[in-house]
Amino acid sequence: MTFSTTIWNRVVTTSVVTAAVALSPIFTATAQAETINGAGATFPAPLYERYAREIKKKFPDLKVNYQAIGSGGGIRQTIAGTVDFGASDAAMKDDEIAKVKNGVILVPTAGGAVSVVYNLPGVNSLKLSRSTLPDIFSGKITNWSDAKIKADNPGVNLPNQPIKFVVRADGSGTTFIFTNHLSAINGYFKGRIGANTAPSWTLPNVLKGKGNPGVASLVSRTPGSIGYVEYAYAVANKLNSAQIQNKKGEFVAPSLESANAALATVKFPDNYRVFVGEPSQGYPIVGLTWLLVYKQYANASKADAVKKWVNWVLKDGQQYNDDLNYTKIPSDVANRVLQTVNSSVK
Repeated sequence: MTFSTTIWNRVVTTSVVTAAVALSPIFTATAQAETINGAGATFPAPLYERYAREIKKKFPDLKVNYQAIGSGGGIRQTIAGTVDFGASDAAMKDDEIAKVKNGVILVPTAGGAVSVVYNLPGVNSLKLSRSTLPDIFSGKITNWSDAKIKADNPGVNLPNQPIKFVVRADGSGTTFIFTNHLSAINGYFKGRIGANTAPSWTLPNVLKGKGNPGVASLVSRTPGSIGYVEYAYAVANKLNSAQIQNKKGEFVAPSLESANAALATVKFPDNYRVFVGEPSQGYPIVGLTWLLVYKQYANASKADAVKKWVNWVLKDGQQYNDDLNYTKIPSDVANRVLQTVNSSVK
C-alpha cells in the first residue's frame, strides 16, 4: 500500500464534532435532514474536526455529531446501542463484537503515530531503545540517570531525579497502541502490564490525564515527566518527542513519513481488524483508528445516513488525512470496506 508523505500543521480539538453530509444519489433520498450521533476515540478527533468543517461547507442535509470520549467509551456505547456509530483506536475483540446485538462493521479511517513525550529541562533530544522503553513503563527504570537511559544517550546531561509517569485515566485506544507495541517487543512488559486499553500500571509517581489532551497537558506542566500521546497532540502542545528504536535498530522520530513507512506493509483481512505490534520499518509505535457502524439500524433513513457518512469519509474525506499528519486508508482497502458497508448495513 502507498501512503502520501506531505506534512502540514494541524489544530487539535476534542470538542463535539458537528458535520453536514450531502444526500448521495446512490441512496434513496430522505424526506428531511437526518442527525446521527457518534462517540469514541480522541486519537482521530483533530481529523474528524477537519472532516466536519469541510463537509459542513458543502452538504447541509445530514448532521453528524461526534464526541471524543476515548476508545473505551466508544466501544461501550457501541455495545450498549446508545450511539449511531462508535470510534476506537483499539480494534474490537471477538467477545466485544459478540455483544453487539445489531452486528458491527469495523471501518478503518486513518492511521498515525503515538509519540513518547517528555518534559526534561535542558534535554531537547532523547533516544530510547527497544530494551529501555519497556523497562521504563514496566517500572524497572524509575530515575532519569539510570545507566540504560545514559547508554542510549551518550553525552546527554541526564538529571538524577525520579521519573514521573503520565498515563491515561480513561480506557484508551492510544494506550492500546502503545502497550501493544511494548508487549510485542518485551516479554516482561507483556506479562506485567500487557496490551490493554486500560492496563493496571505498576509504576511509582503516576499521574493520570483524561484523553490525549489531558496527558499532553500534564506532561507540558510537569518537569521530569514522560508519557504518550497521539502525534498531533505532541506537535500542538510543542512537546519533545523521543526517538524510538525500531526493529532495524534505527532510532526514529515520530512523523507522518515515518508512520507511513511503518504502516506500508499492513495487510487488511476481511474484517479489517489489524493489530500493529512490531512493524518492520519506520517509526515503531503506530496504529489505526476505526468507525464502528451497526449492520442493522432502527429504520432505513438512519441506515442510509450512516452509509452516506462512511462513503464520504472513505472517498472525499481521505484527501484531508495528509494535511493533519494521519495516514490514508489505501483506495483498494477503502473500496473493499465500502462494498461491505453498502451491502451489509440495513
